[in-house]
Amino acid sequence: METLMTDTTNREHRSILKRIAHWAMLKRGLVPDFAHQVQVELDGINEPGIQTGESARDLLNLLWCSIDNDDSRDLDQLTVAEALPDGATKVMVAIADVDAVVKKRTAIDDHARQNTTSVYTVAETFPMLPEKLSTNLTSLNYESDRVAIVIEMVFTQDGSLGSSDIYQAMVRNHAKLAYNSVAAWLEGSGAMPQKIGTVSGLDENLRLQDCVARKLKSLRHQHGTLDLETIEARPVFDGEELKDMAAETRNRAKDIIEDFMIAANGVTARYLAMKKFASLQRVVRIPKRWDRIVELAAGRGAMLPKEPDAQALEQFLVTAQAADPLRFPDLSLSVIKLLGSGEYLVEFPGGSVAGHFGLAVNDYSHSTAPNRRYPDLITQRLLKAAIAGHSQPYGNDELAGLAQHCTEAEDAAKKVERQVIKSAAAILLEKRIGEQFDAIVTGASEKGTWVRLLNPPVEGRVKRGYKGLDVGERIRVKLIHTDVERGFIDFSRD
Repeated sequence: METLMTDTTNREHRSILKRIAHWAMLKRGLVPDFAHQVQVELDGINEPGIQTGESARDLLNLLWCSIDNDDSRDLDQLTVAEALPDGATKVMVAIADVDAVVKKRTAIDDHARQNTTSVYTVAETFPMLPEKLSTNLTSLNYESDRVAIVIEMVFTQDGSLGSSDIYQAMVRNHAKLAYNSVAAWLEGSGAMPQKIGTVSGLDENLRLQDCVARKLKSLRHQHGTLDLETIEARPVFDGEELKDMAAETRNRAKDIIEDFMIAANGVTARYLAMKKFASLQRVVRIPKRWDRIVELAAGRGAMLPKEPDAQALEQFLVTAQAADPLRFPDLSLSVIKLLGSGEYLVEFPGGSVAGHFGLAVNDYSHSTAPNRRYPDLITQRLLKAAIAGHSQPYGNDELAGLAQHCTEAEDAAKKVERQVIKSAAAILLEKRIGEQFDAIVTGASEKGTWVRLLNPPVEGRVKRGYKGLDVGERIRVKLIHTDVERGFIDFSRD
């Protein structure tokens, strides 16, 4: 293995992690830097995309807003809602028309197809598209007129989908909002963000969106959507020095976007099927280790059926969260690990693929983040061709190959992100060798046994005393070794 000459004593932790991230990208077959030809193409692009369809609409004056992370600059979606008679609500999701600028088989598109996703490491982001595009010309930026694909959905009073449509339109972002501040306001623990107050009627519109999103989630839960809550660790820097690992959790503002995107992705998949187009779908198959999930439930006094049942699992999770909300993220993490990872598959006209077990939906395409995910850009091109009445822009064999490649590349990207997180954690823990920690087992197989500490919330491998351990068990471990370059954090149970 190439040595990175890591010296953490100088406290230039961010620079160290950037080098590790760059090396990890190359190791996993991903391209960290844009080729010269990409820059040549980029120099010739100086305007955002324009409308191409005769039926494109002007929706600039609707109360569109974006809600994303505080530091997000690649804005893929805008949302707006409208109350209708009889308690129905129209929700519109505008998706950045990236294809209006990034054409198939250009150098820019080739780079995006290679990596298939933006890779978000704790020290550096490796964008799928050059930032001139993803954070500017193809981003739905504040007070910028942009062409978009709009997914229009009318929900009845109970949250059921009544009707839907998809079309091209011009939109304008009237408020760039952040998850945490919007959530605090909605939950009553913080003041209304100033940006909301500057747009007349936006506060009422967001409360309407929140109301609809909660109905959608409730309805999906009735059909077996898994209500999982995990803790994600985000490093906290003071300049170049890594100071801590802070836990991030979900909130009501994140739920608005999540629930609307799930609904929009379902509409997209069904629209393509109606047009006799193939679609690229994200699938989580039947859980790999349902037997262990049954054991975990039994250990908490609940009985699950022998065969996988999403509704039964969801009811157990709801009960478990109410009984012990502080430890629920640990149970969620165990269930996520036991469900297994998702994959991309192609649904051909007249055929079918397995539904998304965790979301309790049978039709689920990826279509709402084309600036940062290549499957979404593929879906956008399929959608635009279907809307215009053109032929399918990808052959069936080509789509099948892309589905497999996207699955493999996305898995590689996740491994890069995890490795850099672990390297950051190793920096924080390297002076704590010999200390003991409370932990939960997150992985147990022939490849090894892994645990996640409860505080700080980081993962490592159990090198000694792991026999007999299984996912979901709470144990006490001792830190015995760290390796910043490799992102190794090793524990013993003795």
